[in-house]
Amino acid sequence: MKPIVHYSLHFLAPGLIALIFFRKEWKKAWIIMIATMLVDVDHLLATPIFDPDRCSIGYHPLHSYYAIAVYFVLLFFPKTRIIAVGLLFHMFTDWQDCQWSLWFLH
Repeated sequence: MKPIVHYSLHFLAPGLIALIFFRKEWKKAWIIMIATMLVDVDHLLATPIFDPDRCSIGYHPLHSYYAIAVYFVLLFFPKTRIIAVGLLFHMFTDWQDCQWSLWFLH
């Protein structure tokens, strides 16, 4: 169930966010938010590249708290707002995944 929730949040939820908050350009917004998945390129720096038990928040450089702060600042600029929403929702999704893992480990 965890992978279904995780990938639904990564791919389907941005579509819903796009429809609600960026109605005039929802298709463009959805594609941009899906493109923010490229932030996962930082996983290539880790060994192993994929570890289902590793929390990416605070571990990978583009998932660091400093990076998240930058993504938050991007919200205040209209030209980067959709990107910022996509990146922050991506971080939320990954954080939720970490919480899910913690919940089921205890």
